[in-house]
Amino acid sequence: MQQQEPRKAMQLYLSMPIIAWALFDLANTIFSSNINTIFFPFYMNDTLGTDEVKQQVASTFISYANAVASILLVICSPLYGVLVDRTGLKKRYTMYFTLFSVGFTILMGVFGKISFDSALFGVPMSLALVVIAYVFAKFFYNSSLVFYDSMLPDLGNDKEIPLISGYGVALGGVGTLIGLLVYPISIKWSNVDTFIPTALLFLLFSLPLFFILKDKPKPKVERIPFFTGYKDIVVTLKDMKKHKAIFTFMITYFFLNDALQTAIAMMAVYATIVVGFTSGQFILLYLVSTISMIIGSLVFGNITRAAGAKRAVTFVCFIMIAALLIAVFAQEQWMFWIAGSLFGVSLGSTWVTSRTFIIQLSPPEKTGQFFGLFAFSGKVSSIVGPALYGTITLMLKDYGTLASRVALGSLLVLTIIGLIVHLFVRVPKSTKSATIES
Repeated sequence: MQQQEPRKAMQLYLSMPIIAWALFDLANTIFSSNINTIFFPFYMNDTLGTDEVKQQVASTFISYANAVASILLVICSPLYGVLVDRTGLKKRYTMYFTLFSVGFTILMGVFGKISFDSALFGVPMSLALVVIAYVFAKFFYNSSLVFYDSMLPDLGNDKEIPLISGYGVALGGVGTLIGLLVYPISIKWSNVDTFIPTALLFLLFSLPLFFILKDKPKPKVERIPFFTGYKDIVVTLKDMKKHKAIFTFMITYFFLNDALQTAIAMMAVYATIVVGFTSGQFILLYLVSTISMIIGSLVFGNITRAAGAKRAVTFVCFIMIAALLIAVFAQEQWMFWIAGSLFGVSLGSTWVTSRTFIIQLSPPEKTGQFFGLFAFSGKVSSIVGPALYGTITLMLKDYGTLASRVALGSLLVLTIIGLIVHLFVRVPKSTKSATIES
């Protein structure tokens, strides 16, 4: 929906299609916070981590499960782009993948309550089935986001989109709070009992998008080959030779995002088994980290304007390095409170600075092309970090919590590599004085 005159903020926020779209951000954040970050890791540690060695094995399972889900997404995401281009059915596929994610999340709760006499992969059948269900729940959740994000340009013009996007982020923060309403269930019963209520909350707040937003199907004129998405990535990579600054920054983002997303995914387990947080203390820490994320995104929006996107990304790298250093050597809980807050700032600021830098570096006619590769780079990086973390905890499991500290330290190495690569990004003179309107 394109308009010549941008609407005022309140007009946007009270528009039913935009409310429905933003509520899905709230809905999927409930899944991301409850399942990916909090209660699935808690469940794994409760079920498998009966001693220090098995706690490291639990970390390995969590890491590998995240890596496998990311591999599936990397394989399929180019095909999703073709589906969008061929059909225009963005809402429909968002709905389909959301329902699959909800279904597998419910199965996590079902499998976790059933006792089996057999084992799979050397672990109890019940736990193995929960892990498998988690892999597919996360895969379908991430798949739904590909189509959900592609709906944003249909909701407003260029000057309205930042406000609409920020509205979604704000409601996503509310989703974190709503998701934690199931926490008393974990106290009274168990962490596995939170899975089904989380799935139902995910579904409930997705319903406005399902019923209010309408697709705009594309006319069936020219059939797009289904594997065009893979060819487009190859073509874009070849074109990157002409745009070395973007290519160099993509490498920076690969390492920085790799470390950051892995640290966030393993935060709950690390805080509890290494630093000694109780589940209740971690919930409070997670709330503080969420607030830090919101503050970080707002503050770095201004820093990026004032200092430039390249310098802002450099600042983010240093914050991430500080967070990891403190976390790796944390002996007292107050140290991890600082680290957790810095992780939140890093998460919020990375999104703001990296997106702005891509816009600055990309020729206007190729912005969409490079954003596609930027998103693909983020998906690939989400494989390497969890796989590295899980392999280290598995290999060093006999050393107890030291294994987790070394694994987290490996993310510090990745971040430093990203920072070093970033220093070699050469911003073209034509973009140094450019300003990004929001």
